[in-house]
This record gives sequence, structure tokens and C-alpha cells, in this order.
Amino acid sequence: MTSSHHDWLPVDLKGKTAVVCGSTQGIGFSAGQHLAGLGARVILVARNAERLNQALEQLTEPGRHATVEADFSQPNQVKEAIEKIVQNEPVHILINNTGGPPSGPIAAAEVQAFQNAFEQHLICNHILAQAVLPSMKASGYGRIINVISTSVKQPLANLGVSNTIRGAVANWAKTWANEVGAFGITVNNVLPGATETTRLDQIVQAKAAKTGKPEDEIRAEMASAVPLKRTGLPEEVGRAIAFLASPSASYISGINLPVDGGRTSSL
Repeated sequence: MTSSHHDWLPVDLKGKTAVVCGSTQGIGFSAGQHLAGLGARVILVARNAERLNQALEQLTEPGRHATVEADFSQPNQVKEAIEKIVQNEPVHILINNTGGPPSGPIAAAEVQAFQNAFEQHLICNHILAQAVLPSMKASGYGRIINVISTSVKQPLANLGVSNTIRGAVANWAKTWANEVGAFGITVNNVLPGATETTRLDQIVQAKAAKTGKPEDEIRAEMASAVPLKRTGLPEEVGRAIAFLASPSASYISGINLPVDGGRTSSL
């Protein structure tokens, strides 16, 4: 079968519904904006109703989209929220994204910190993926995209709990990709590098407190460690997510895509 430019699959999501988690700020919000811009109906999920409504108002055609409250430290809340969504409409795209665990060396990490992070990331991702799977199978279209970290390729200093849990999520996702590919469903991970988000602010503040260096100096060091000599913008990660969610990415599955300006030193 030959193809011409006329049947090239577009970056177009009209008629698709996307559930975007952690969507009131940063990468999650940017992903929601880009998916809405491509024509998807976007359901924003986060824990703060007021901030959800503010985010909703900034999407293309706000009336087309919706918000659902859920706190990812409470997996039962997440389960109730996604069950309510899938009862009402099919979900074609799931963006798993939630705030990273606190920084700190692994040797000093409390056992509870691992348990909390495992629930907030892997368990919540799993609840969400299981809930949307039937409608993805039924429609023959599914995109599960997990926003994790470049630490799955190269552990990051002073992020002991995060490095551990992100690695678990990456392997979970690869296993899902192997199992659901037969139904036209792809599962991929986006690995942001240092990106201008509140998460980066927290890491910079913690480093400044620990080392006594000014925050500007720490930011400059971060930028100089990147081949592109700058930190990333949330919309640069949002665009990568939107592409993977589109029909154009139909033969990409089971990958870890760093969006890090080339910082990760492994291939």
C-alpha cells in the first residue's frame, strides 16, 4: 500500500477526549492548552477547584472542556473521579502527570516517602489507565502519555525517592505498551529536563538553602549543563505531549522521550 501526502495523518484531535492530570500549572497546564488547541475536548484534573477553573478559562473554547477535582495523594479520590468521567463519555487520551516527590539524598529518605510517592505516581497512573482502557479499546484509538523524568535514563543527584519511583513508572509503562498495542493503543513516557515550573523553583530553593549559593547562580549552572544552554519552557514539553497524543504518532509506542535540550548524557 502506497501513501501520498494526501493521507498523511494530521496533528488533529477533533472528536477526541483527553484527560489531563496535574493540569492547573506547568507542564500539565501546557499539555491541556496544546491538546485543546488541536481540537480535543479536555478534562482537566487537579485538586484545587479555583485553580482548575482559572486553567479552564485559558483554554481554546472553554465551554467545550471540563474540570474534575481529585487529590493524587488519595488514590480513592482519583478512582472515583475517573470512573465518573468514563461513565459519561469515552476517553481517547490520558496524560498522567503529578508533582514530583520532595528532593533529598536516598540514604536519608523515610520509608513512608517511597510509599507516598509510589501511591501518588504508579498507583494513581494504574487506576487511571485501567479505567480508560475499555473506551480506548472500543474506539480503536488510545494514547497514554506519562510525564516522568530524565532520571529514568540517568539518576539525578539529590532526588533519591523520585529517581526510584520514576524508574518503576517507566517499566510499568513499557509493560502496558507491550500489552495494549494490539488494540491500537500507544503508551509513551515524556521525560522533561530542567523546565521553568514551580517544581524547578522548589529544587533551586532547596539547593540554595543547602549550599548557600544565590538562586540565580544555581539557575545559571543548570542552564550551562544543557547543550542548548538554557532551561526548558513548559510549552516545549506540552508540544511533545500533544504530538504523541495525535494520529501522527501512531507508530511510536513504548518509548522514553527526553525533552531536555540534550542534557541527558545517555543515548
